[in-house]
Amino acid sequence: MRSPTNTIMGVWRRLTRARSQSRYSETNMPVVSRFLGIVIAMYWDDHVPAHFHAKYGEYEIIVQIATGAVEGRFPKRALRHVMEWHELHQDELLANWERCRRKEAPNPIEPLE
Repeated sequence: MRSPTNTIMGVWRRLTRARSQSRYSETNMPVVSRFLGIVIAMYWDDHVPAHFHAKYGEYEIIVQIATGAVEGRFPKRALRHVMEWHELHQDELLANWERCRRKEAPNPIEPLE
């Protein structure tokens, strides 16, 4: 007899549970933009300097808003997209950083087209 964890429903339940506990949930880390498979998010009341998180598949980076300094690993093409988006929306990112520091919902930011 199959174990409940090895059935299709068991696998689906584990995936659903993992997804709901993801660091990128709206309550844990508000998502401010999504484009080209990249998710941009900020933690509530995160440490300084002001920054945002970008996730692409299994890759994740942290980008400082003021300087554009990058921490972490990302595919080159996806990194170019994030940095272009960062340049276009730096003022909005700083405003959202302040909103998150006050535990207010950040405003959505237009995706890269």
